[in-house]
Amino acid sequence: MTQRLFELTPLFTQSLYETIMMVMISLIISTIIGIPLGVMLVITRPNHLAPNKWLFLILNTIINIVRSLPFIILMVAIIPFTEFIVGTTIGIEGAIVPLIVYTAPYIARLMETALLEVDRGVIEAYWAMGASRAQIVFRIMVREARPGILLCLTISTIGLIGATAMAGAIGAGGLGDLALRYGYQQWDLPVMIVTVIILICLVQMIQSLGNWAARKLK
Repeated sequence: MTQRLFELTPLFTQSLYETIMMVMISLIISTIIGIPLGVMLVITRPNHLAPNKWLFLILNTIINIVRSLPFIILMVAIIPFTEFIVGTTIGIEGAIVPLIVYTAPYIARLMETALLEVDRGVIEAYWAMGASRAQIVFRIMVREARPGILLCLTISTIGLIGATAMAGAIGAGGLGDLALRYGYQQWDLPVMIVTVIILICLVQMIQSLGNWAARKLK
């Protein structure tokens, strides 16, 4: 068994690289989309900085719809959209689009939760002193919510790792594809065990790093 695992080391290395690439690219783009969406969800709600009932209702509904779909179903449902955007539905490129569509609303909802924990009295005090909406959002709300935002991104990263594993079902590569081809289709138990161990170590490392960074920010 040891000899076989040693022979498969390049395959494990390549699969881990593909998983990390999918997670990093998807997380960066999802964060760029999700954080502004989360801010909009907060400030457009009733009795906040820029209340807008219809905009809040539209954003809230879209996010709820996307988040209600399991990733494997969402991934299949948007195949035409994925092919239109990147020209393929397989490999890392084919997985990134559904990963972004799945993760951005998730980050937006977590971002909303983190921002709503900021003391409303502080916001109202700066508003009364004449601070602009942009100043309150970026200098007060986002600054105060940094530890919570970091933990939200940590949770999102771990969720992305799980999603990339499911993306292996469409040939996206990564550890999920490795587990599916060797662990399930060929019932290669040692490969499955090692893949699970790698995923557990990856998740534990990210969670520990996120917790440490959040404590430092506080």
